[in-house]
Amino acid sequence: MTKLALLSVILSGGAGTRLWPVSREGHPKPFMKLADGQSLLEKTYLRAANLSRCLRINDYPNVLTVTNQDYYFLSRDVELKAKVNSLFLLEPFARNTAAAIAVAAHQAISHYGPDIEMLILPADHLIDDFEYFNEAVNKASELARDGYLVTFGIKPNAPETGFGYIECGLSLGEGRKVSRFVEKPNLETAQQYLASGHYLWNSGMFCFRAQSLLDQMAIWAPKVASSVKMCWASMHQQAPLTTALEIPPASFETVPNISIDYALMERSDKVVVVEGNFSWNDIGSWAAVRDLAKPDVNGNRALGESVFVDCSNTFVQSEDRLVATVGLKDVMVIDTPDALLVVDANRSQDVKSVVAQLKLADHQIVKLHRTVSRPWGTYTVLQEGVNFKIKRIEVKPQARLSLQMHHHRSEHWIVVSGKAKVINGEQTLDLSTNESTYIPAGNKHRLENVGSELLVMIEVQSGDYTGEDDIVRFDDEYGRS
Repeated sequence: MTKLALLSVILSGGAGTRLWPVSREGHPKPFMKLADGQSLLEKTYLRAANLSRCLRINDYPNVLTVTNQDYYFLSRDVELKAKVNSLFLLEPFARNTAAAIAVAAHQAISHYGPDIEMLILPADHLIDDFEYFNEAVNKASELARDGYLVTFGIKPNAPETGFGYIECGLSLGEGRKVSRFVEKPNLETAQQYLASGHYLWNSGMFCFRAQSLLDQMAIWAPKVASSVKMCWASMHQQAPLTTALEIPPASFETVPNISIDYALMERSDKVVVVEGNFSWNDIGSWAAVRDLAKPDVNGNRALGESVFVDCSNTFVQSEDRLVATVGLKDVMVIDTPDALLVVDANRSQDVKSVVAQLKLADHQIVKLHRTVSRPWGTYTVLQEGVNFKIKRIEVKPQARLSLQMHHHRSEHWIVVSGKAKVINGEQTLDLSTNESTYIPAGNKHRLENVGSELLVMIEVQSGDYTGEDDIVRFDDEYGRS
């Protein structure tokens, strides 16, 4: 059994509805790229890697990622870019943080033993001060060794109403006992908390021994503890511990849907808070993203090409076109290829209400961007209308799509660049630039990039239905049904 002092457990999930239209169900908040080109998940991986180097942890993997199974391949791409080596726990659906952390504790113990310390890191936080972050983790680790459940608090610099608070009690080593957790307060209460000096923002990050977590959960959240134990037993019987382990839906569904805060941290008498003297931003709204950009003399900020005329305190984010604003004040404009958000800067928390309305209408724009990531590459919808859809398809070198068939549409594939191997019914074709093939509805077909460069295709679909769910897979190396 490998000896490892600290395991970084990254919780990568959450729809990020307040960050629509960039954050969507198929490409949620942790995969959002900031102005420097790095996603929040990549930044979290880099922070964990830096911590491992500072603690001189040379055992690999020293990161465990808990995420939805639909995000596995997206997460693997980020993991490779960040040059870390992660174990993966794949959830069939969201079941809140108590379930995710408890299952992670069982996997950590199985892999490293009961004394392994777990550092719980949400994948959507922005922390740039690695030195001060590592210092806080060291303090928390010392308390965790003594069996305490440690949470990290951030010293408030404003009466923030969007965060939960922690009331600090008596000093205990490098931390303080937690007197109580407080829900998001109104402005007057938040001002009182700030003035008192006894309250910290609740960051949602934790540190504890894996066995201590399970022992305390058995006392204070027995239903969670017992159902997770049964879930882990079913997982262990179904498959050996590998770099990626899927959680069975049937047993996971029996675990209570509750946060770690409600299930345990607000109940246990072993909870301690360590103050983090590092910059911290949970990127919870467009206001938080706006504040990352440098303002001009009128308080206007932009990520992307923009022009401001007689505007003040206006924010623009644009992906691929110029956005001009005239005579605006306290407004935020978020432009994507298929959706535009214009919101009062003081109501950025209410963007989630837009998503709620779109969900009621079963609008696909809640789920997918115009460009969609797949394990083999990406596709971009260029245009669609009645009985047709046109896509640009990019396939990674040596990757291939599933062997599949469509009931309601035919497809015409044209190679823009690269080398393709195509199965089309009984035929196997090798296609190069400017060559094409027609695939009738009902034909089994497959596309493969046999070259060392990116394969770029144009796909023209035609038929009475061109929805993404008109697909029957016969063989798929990515395990999709």
